[in-house]
Amino acid sequence: MTRNFCSRLVATAFIISTMCVRLSASNADYDKAVKALGARDYTTALRYLESAISDDPDNVRYASEYRQAAIQARDFDRSVQFFEKLASEKPNSANVHLNFGFAYVDKIPAAGSITQVILANNALKEFTKAVELQPNWINYYTRGMSYLFWPKVFNRAPFGVADLEKALQIQKPGLRRSYYVKTYVGLGDGYWKTDDLKRARAIWKEGLKQFPDNPELKARLAQKGDELKATIEAGFDPGKRVNTDLKELWANSQN
Repeated sequence: MTRNFCSRLVATAFIISTMCVRLSASNADYDKAVKALGARDYTTALRYLESAISDDPDNVRYASEYRQAAIQARDFDRSVQFFEKLASEKPNSANVHLNFGFAYVDKIPAAGSITQVILANNALKEFTKAVELQPNWINYYTRGMSYLFWPKVFNRAPFGVADLEKALQIQKPGLRRSYYVKTYVGLGDGYWKTDDLKRARAIWKEGLKQFPDNPELKARLAQKGDELKATIEAGFDPGKRVNTDLKELWANSQN
């Protein structure tokens, strides 16, 4: 056994032990945060979650639950500032950029109309970074839906349709993740926004074959004209909070 080989073994063992220590620390901080959340002590919970995320920035659950806690505490600026700092420290983490974008989205309902546009644009930039780093389902779906929120005058709906088509292609045939239905709903809405009602209905029908009990798909296929317009536009109201909780991702991954 050569000296170089032994050195590599020692280095590998050191890296593994360091990772284990970090994971253990992040788990401990997360457990403390959960306890604080149970007591509605959001200040303490946010502090421990920030520590957990800093040690494990690619953990989807930690980042998502942190933002949900910030929403409960109505401390939107803290969430934005935390992810802004973390994104500068971990520029290659798609998960950090994704949740940084969501932190902006979380703040939109509480902001004025001009600020909402700024926040939406900032969110879109972060979602784009996430797509560039990791072109997976959640990142394409999120950026695609983000495009659809923009008023028609900005002509961004076609970009949303393109992203959602890519998300649909990524979905594994026969694998019915509960969140995959969102792609059919959103993509159909995107085609409706680009004045292609025929394609919109085809997408909704395709989705209903996969998810026959989904009320959103059923409603869209049963409605026409102004009623359908009202249903779709209600989902893109900047004054209403968007559900940015990513719990379905890790819940499904454990099945």
